[in-house]
Amino acid sequence: MRDTLAVILAGGAGSRLNVLVRHRAKPAVPFGGIYRIIDFALSNVMNSGLNHVAVLTQYKPLSLMDHIGTGVAWDFAGRTRGVKILPPRTGEKDSDWYKGTADAIRQNLDFIEARPSKQVLILSGDHVYYMDYRNMVKCHRATGAKVTVAMMTVPSEQTDQFGIGILDKSGRIVDWEEKPKKARSNLASMGIYVFDTEYLVESIRATSHVDFGHHILPKAMEEGQLFAYIYHGYWRDVGTVSAYWEANMDLLRHGSGLEPETWSVCTNVENECLLFDRPPAMILPGAEVKNSAISKGCIIRGTVSGSVLSPGVVVEYGARVIDSILMQNTWVGSGAFLNKVVTDKEVAIGPDSSIGSGNIDIANRLYPKHLSTGITLIGKWVTVPEGAKIGTNCIIAQRVTNNMWPENLILPDGETLDGLNK
Repeated sequence: MRDTLAVILAGGAGSRLNVLVRHRAKPAVPFGGIYRIIDFALSNVMNSGLNHVAVLTQYKPLSLMDHIGTGVAWDFAGRTRGVKILPPRTGEKDSDWYKGTADAIRQNLDFIEARPSKQVLILSGDHVYYMDYRNMVKCHRATGAKVTVAMMTVPSEQTDQFGIGILDKSGRIVDWEEKPKKARSNLASMGIYVFDTEYLVESIRATSHVDFGHHILPKAMEEGQLFAYIYHGYWRDVGTVSAYWEANMDLLRHGSGLEPETWSVCTNVENECLLFDRPPAMILPGAEVKNSAISKGCIIRGTVSGSVLSPGVVVEYGARVIDSILMQNTWVGSGAFLNKVVTDKEVAIGPDSSIGSGNIDIANRLYPKHLSTGITLIGKWVTVPEGAKIGTNCIIAQRVTNNMWPENLILPDGETLDGLNK
């Protein structure tokens, strides 16, 4: 694998995650208590024996760049190993921000050509999965393909979210449908590609097209050079609030297939003092914890069930946290009730408040496509007043404090509070 270069596309805004991506790129969103989403791609690269990886950033990259650092957390430090963070070429004529996945590669062809390789492995930085890329590269070489796409079977009702391939008996992709309304197959692209380096460079330079799924892959298919690598295992695109919540819940579901420890997924534990200098979690007398992931530094005095808690979360006496995801240093006051709530970092939930009780069939009024399954989102640095009543499918934007709430302290089902519409 020394002659394979890995490139991770990590510039997407991920707007469907709403307040979770208001101040960070989607791959930098915390996941599973101690990880970030990009940790899975980086760890897969590490565990597959690749020595060099480039991370292409764009949207609000500071948090992502801080997290990756020198790459030492994934053993990408040394004379023969390394990770390179590549921002867009802002300021150059006709090449400000990336216009698509292929355009992101086009703007960094000089980096690819400066590091001689036989193949380029192109990855998305916003998926949760485990894959040994060595098997895919071996398959690519064995078929003699110029391009290989990792594909897996998805439910028929989800095919409109993916690029769909139709294969012949040899595994060659003979037809391609990009997010079809009515697909002829349920074999979906995972956004993982192996290109022969020379073919990739020639293809990018020969066209002004900007996207792999819509342009580059169909052209390779027409030339008979596009093959599929069929993947069997856990994989989730966590680009929606519902998918993000479900993937976190998979950590708690026996047999889900999501096992970061077994996969040797690494993270930057020094970033923001995530785990270093944190004491062990404390579950005090009278507390009750059921089927939950509790990180270091948490203090549990109340009830936690079916939830994922990041370092430093405090749940006070009489509080109940059900089916929720609480990020770093969230404080839940005594007597508070949380059901299917996702909080960002540094959130304070006032005593005797209630969040997540109501009619789950009422979608969020401003963002109906983001929240419609009963989840309530709370942004970073929010303070929920004592006794506040918040329904389901609600959004509380970051930095909302006590004086920004309506006088009755009630936020009905499907409503959004951003501090300006109190």
